[in-house]
Amino acid sequence: MVPMRDGVRLATDVYIPIVAGEAPYNSPAPSALQRQQRRRGGGNNGNGCNDGDDRRAAWPPLPGLIERAISLRDDPLGGVLVRRNSTYQPRRRYPVILERTPYNKCGESRSEFSVSRPRAARRSDIARHMCRRGYVVVMQDCRGKFASEGTFHKYVDEANDGHDLMAWLVKQPWCDPNKIGTMGFSYDAHVQSALATCRPRGLACMYIDSGGFSNAYHNGIRRGGAFEMKQVTWAHKHALRAARKKGDEELVRALTEKDISEWFRCLPWRRGHSPLTAVPEYEEYLFDEWQEGTFSKYYQQPGMNNEGYYDMFPDVPTAIVGSWQDPYVLSCLTNYVELSRRHESRVTLLMGPWTHGNRSVTYAGNVDFGVQSTLDGNVAEDYLQMRLDWFERWLKNQRNGVDDDSRVRFFLMGGGDGRKDENGRMRHGGRWVHSGCWPPANVVHRVLHLEWRNDVGVGRLSESAPIEEEYAEYIYDPNDPVPTVGGSVTSGQPIMEGGCFDQRVSKGVFVVKPCAPDMPLSLRSDVLVFESDILEHDVAVVGAIEVVLRVSSDCPDTDFTAKLIDLYPPNDDYPEGFAMNVTDGIFRMRYREGWDHESFMSSNLDDKYEITIRPSATANLFKAGHRMRLDVSSSNFPQFDINPNTGEPEGDWRTKRVARNRVHTGGGGGKTTTTTTTECVVSHVCLPVLEIDGLVMDNRPIHL
Repeated sequence: MVPMRDGVRLATDVYIPIVAGEAPYNSPAPSALQRQQRRRGGGNNGNGCNDGDDRRAAWPPLPGLIERAISLRDDPLGGVLVRRNSTYQPRRRYPVILERTPYNKCGESRSEFSVSRPRAARRSDIARHMCRRGYVVVMQDCRGKFASEGTFHKYVDEANDGHDLMAWLVKQPWCDPNKIGTMGFSYDAHVQSALATCRPRGLACMYIDSGGFSNAYHNGIRRGGAFEMKQVTWAHKHALRAARKKGDEELVRALTEKDISEWFRCLPWRRGHSPLTAVPEYEEYLFDEWQEGTFSKYYQQPGMNNEGYYDMFPDVPTAIVGSWQDPYVLSCLTNYVELSRRHESRVTLLMGPWTHGNRSVTYAGNVDFGVQSTLDGNVAEDYLQMRLDWFERWLKNQRNGVDDDSRVRFFLMGGGDGRKDENGRMRHGGRWVHSGCWPPANVVHRVLHLEWRNDVGVGRLSESAPIEEEYAEYIYDPNDPVPTVGGSVTSGQPIMEGGCFDQRVSKGVFVVKPCAPDMPLSLRSDVLVFESDILEHDVAVVGAIEVVLRVSSDCPDTDFTAKLIDLYPPNDDYPEGFAMNVTDGIFRMRYREGWDHESFMSSNLDDKYEITIRPSATANLFKAGHRMRLDVSSSNFPQFDINPNTGEPEGDWRTKRVARNRVHTGGGGGKTTTTTTTECVVSHVCLPVLEIDGLVMDNRPIHL
């Protein structure tokens, strides 16, 4: 157990390699507990791990190497309790690989799988494997999780706790104090960047995968001012998992007495009446997040706002990994841009087409990207080897080709034939692109203007700006929100699933109110559809998208959403075509004058407001023969919380109100908007288009 500055002790496992023929030193005599464990051949080591499980490890011992898993105990020397076999203190110092996690330091990690090893490995498996490569590997349970003491308050303690662990590590006799690397995926990535904001001594490199908040207010907890409901499903899932692991049947019953989907159909909630009431510590931090609607000091803490601390990050090699169907696209791209701009050390970016952590499968949702889309065999041998190569280069100074890789590699989705594959998924295809920077240098901005014709009730996307002003009006009822169908969602099941889907209410899609089976979202009266003409040429959209709208409402507050869609033409497999979601965003009107304060609308439909919706960046090839489509509405639930339209406090409202919302198009006298920096005179979408001469779509990588 490693003590933090406030005295709370965090459970920490250390895996130390033993070199054959090397005699140990400073090895204290085994304790009574150790001797008892040896006689049993394993058992709980008092630090939250069951060593008997080691015999079922997915990673077999390697000949010629003897490995030890060692847990830390409190004594003046940072003494050891051996998990099995004998105590051991090495004669040398080793480079250290560190991972901090709330998911059980010796438990299964769902992202630790590959094409050749489809079964997810445990963190203890990965630690042993890396240990055999000559590293000390340190795994720690986050505060309040599993074997650690204290109370888990999501995100807020990770910077200080990470710093304190680093300060402890550099004092250990087995640690090379200048060679500590960090790794981790998702929350374990968040804690890495949190640690880095404290500029800890000893940090030599980082491997940040699908996380590391650039700004949790804009990406992770809220987006466009709206609250991301994955925070609810994540908390419920992990509270239930912890209760089952402890065998707390009473708590399990309390968490499952009412189905989570029914909770989502009966908003609003309040403290003491929510899906998490049975676990007050979870309910407390959830409502703390939800009710902090403005960009307050809460969101400006280290670990939740890298943007305020980039200058504190040590100048060390940093690998950043993400994916287009992941909720942390903005964080990955912003971290890359800001760190590479500030640092001389190598910073790399890898963006695949995957959902959260699913880098070894070819599909996301109901769309397949081809065998060339996996990390395995296309980017590296596999995920484990890719990380080992990174650490071999920067912790052991081995010239292994890591420096030769392109600094930026991203997957350009699209180019497939649009037919069903053998698993029933639509073949969208794609290929890898190698670049020296992000965004790529040869990106130009193309503006498509929104045009609405009330006489026919149809919306268009056109390069020419409409002369006459029109408006499209719809009714947004918070009791019947537009359902989420795919997108950059994680931790949402069983309520919502991430990835790419035909935009229709198919079986399994969560709805608040029943609707016709398989109904396209475009047929809803509260969804405005704007389509381009049929594309004559392929168009590669690569980068950040902006949707600028002039809007009005008869309510003091409401939301506007925008979703970019790749619209496939009909074929035998999809007689109505396939409307594939590419990216989406949302904007809450009360924050239109600034994220740090609220400003409510006049409720006069003649008062127009200009807003900018920023969907997640993407990389998608819209093929010739397709159309681009933009869907505009006022809800995307349960990905984002519903806006009750009343202006009541965030996360604490009690009533709902039906809104009449308008999107105004045209009225600019035909003046065309050409870039994102010109004054907006009409509603439009600005697309970053990658210009590649002689682009031929096949599976071969593109080198820019």
